[in-house]
Amino acid sequence: MIAIVDYGLGNIANLTNALEFLGYEVMVTNDQKELEKADKIILPGVGHYKDAMNRIEELKLFPVLEDLKETKPFIGICLGMQLLFEHSEEGNVDGLGYLPGTVKKITGNVAVPHLGWNKLHSSFPSLDDDVYFIHSFKVHTDQNVIATAEYEEDVVAIVQKGSIVGIQFHPEKSGEKGLQILDQALKGGFKV
Repeated sequence: MIAIVDYGLGNIANLTNALEFLGYEVMVTNDQKELEKADKIILPGVGHYKDAMNRIEELKLFPVLEDLKETKPFIGICLGMQLLFEHSEEGNVDGLGYLPGTVKKITGNVAVPHLGWNKLHSSFPSLDDDVYFIHSFKVHTDQNVIATAEYEEDVVAIVQKGSIVGIQFHPEKSGEKGLQILDQALKGGFKV
């Protein structure tokens, strides 16, 4: 059973469809007891960082998410990945702090948001493929990085620390390769 954390800022319908296509049983909830029953947790996210952190606080999800990341595979997708880090310029707010790093606006001579297909680069050859991005802020970290994508500068695309996995792009919108990556993340991730 996979629980998608419902805090009001996620691409939940597409993600649910992708997970069901992969054969997973899915529930969408923000109820602590239901989240604790799940085998794996997905923290989705689309929108503004500060709004997301405020909603997580309003729903009193901090303690349960803290416990779940210690005991179950925990995957953050898009804004959900960014929330795993310590701080964001978007709203100048602290994140969940599960991973070291910060989130900053994409700058340079590139269009913002970073929108569309981009190739992953990784020491795992199975990850080197095109996936679909849409984001205006990016993670800055040099730890736990599994894959990047070049967008004038490197964009951290996948991170993993133990059972915590972050995916910056939208695997549910990235075709067969995206589904394979999502499935791999759910089955233990990318590090040996």
